Amino acid sequence: MKPLSRRVRRTFLVIHIASAAAWLGLTLGLLALAVTAVTADPVPAGPTAPGEPIEAAVRSMRVFTEWLVLPLGLLTLGSGLVLALGTPWGLARHRWVLTKFLLTLATVTATAFALRPGIAEAADTVAAGAVPPAGELLGGPVVSFCAYLLMTVVSVVKPWGPTRRGRRLRAEISSRKALDARSSRRTV
Repeated sequence: MKPLSRRVRRTFLVIHIASAAAWLGLTLGLLALAVTAVTADPVPAGPTAPGEPIEAAVRSMRVFTEWLVLPLGLLTLGSGLVLALGTPWGLARHRWVLTKFLLTLATVTATAFALRPGIAEAADTVAAGAVPPAGELLGGPVVSFCAYLLMTVVSVVKPWGPTRRGRRLRAEISSRKALDARSSRRTV
């Protein structure tokens, strides 16, 4: 891919950071709602039926997962891919970039096929008048939050160095620069 211009790179960087931060914050909100639903007292509506706080928390979780989580994940994935392919970082040149991409891809997939259906099932359980299991509510947000936090740390720390491909490309560039430096010398 052709390298991005400075303006385009900065635009995609802002989009990437904003969408990733929103995704992390939204997941933290889902976790707070899940904890609220799990710790709320179901007694106001009866011993087996959920109370108002449980119902409100689970319905809010459903709205967030239906409308916000997946679009934010896809925006983060897409903008990260454009940045990886359009900058010297590359997608497969550094282990941290590749790890972050694979984690993002895995979490977007898990969001689409596990988190969203799990929250929808919990909301249906509440709508039927029952209290959903705590694991059903807490599992997805806890795993998602930990994954997003790990990706944030990896983005800041940039551990593990270049991949084998990255080392090879770096060596090729260094040898080209050395060759160019020798060929530009004046001879007498």
